[in-house]
Amino acid sequence: MSENEGAERDLSALELPQWGRLRETGDPWDPYQLIDKDGKVCAEAQAFFKDLQAAGREDTTLRSYALDLLRWLRFLWVLDIRWDQATSVEARDFMRWMLLADKPVRVHWRLQLRSQTAAPQGPGVLRSAPGTPNPVTGKSSPGVKYAATTRAHCETVVRTFYDFHLSEGTGPIINPFPLDRSRRAGRANAHHNPMDRFKHERTGRYRPKVPKRVPRRIPDEMFNAIFAALKYNRDRAMLAFWVSTGVRAEELLTSTNRDALPGEQVIGVIRKGTRDYQRVPASPDAFVWLRLAQEEAWRCGVPRERNAPLWWTLRRPWRPLEYPAARAMFIRVQELLGSNWSLHDLRHTATYRMTSDPLVRLTDVQWVLAHKQLTTLQIYLTPDSDEIVGHMMAHHARQEMKATEQPRPPLPAPGYDPVSMDVMFGRAGL
Repeated sequence: MSENEGAERDLSALELPQWGRLRETGDPWDPYQLIDKDGKVCAEAQAFFKDLQAAGREDTTLRSYALDLLRWLRFLWVLDIRWDQATSVEARDFMRWMLLADKPVRVHWRLQLRSQTAAPQGPGVLRSAPGTPNPVTGKSSPGVKYAATTRAHCETVVRTFYDFHLSEGTGPIINPFPLDRSRRAGRANAHHNPMDRFKHERTGRYRPKVPKRVPRRIPDEMFNAIFAALKYNRDRAMLAFWVSTGVRAEELLTSTNRDALPGEQVIGVIRKGTRDYQRVPASPDAFVWLRLAQEEAWRCGVPRERNAPLWWTLRRPWRPLEYPAARAMFIRVQELLGSNWSLHDLRHTATYRMTSDPLVRLTDVQWVLAHKQLTTLQIYLTPDSDEIVGHMMAHHARQEMKATEQPRPPLPAPGYDPVSMDVMFGRAGL
């Protein structure tokens, strides 16, 4: 397709049909398969996934890469263009479409059996408009447009996909997602100062700028309200571990019965990315709630072997608890409060509590959070908006009190009698 044909393409009426899908196989050698619009396995995508797996990427990373790649392939399928015949014109139009078009509305399979015009039912359901800040947390709800982080991740995935096939000689001779014009010439970090960190100088031309967000924590009073609204001891134990250890939500779900050591007050988890096993300290309350949850589960028939998973579903058939179920639990408990915090905000809350304690060293916090760089904790040391507003309100209150209070007379120099000074200046009767 020529440059002129791409310029005349009408993107305003373009809609991506739900062609193709991502199939989870359960096979560790081939965990995900991308199915094209004809119902066949996409061979070029599978080769890319195998390369990612060989580089040590996790299955969750493969899934996120596959979903972004599927969105790009659907765009090409609508235009009737092969993946290896795409040019920078299609890449430009694809990023323009993601910037201006609305996200497709996906109806849950349970709701497909009901009337799509029916309003959500249930007490306490309070949903803010898409893209507006939540009145409780201040976090914006997902908007109708693609977020900048989604567009940036998609651009990186597709550009990496074509770089892989370029190196293997199985794709086009030119990557349709080029690098930025100011970064193509010269070597990346050519004049790097060894005292500074390396910069990402290989930026894509169509990669959007992503604003740097300050991590949000859950205030203590709101965390107590969420904790009090929980119905089961298992959920109370998980929240107590998340907010006291600072581990990621999916990391806690990897623990087994032998990993929880109440005597040493530590729990073992498998770290994300490095897959290292690490024992992190937890609060005593977390082990109390865990013991109560275990006794209830064991009486119902949950396996209690040492190597059995620590977290299970609450109903038969018993299954190890997975991240989507834990996330759904946290979302349901917040519907009564009207908040929209995420499970990762519990990690931010734990980090804020640890860094706010003057007796805890930052190197200790770095070890607990498994951060590679100590400078990563710098974003947690930035006060949030609520804390800044509170400090400024206290400042204005002090200024008002200072303006209304009566000025005090100066004290006499040492050696002078204050009573004699009052008589001399006529202040004795005041």
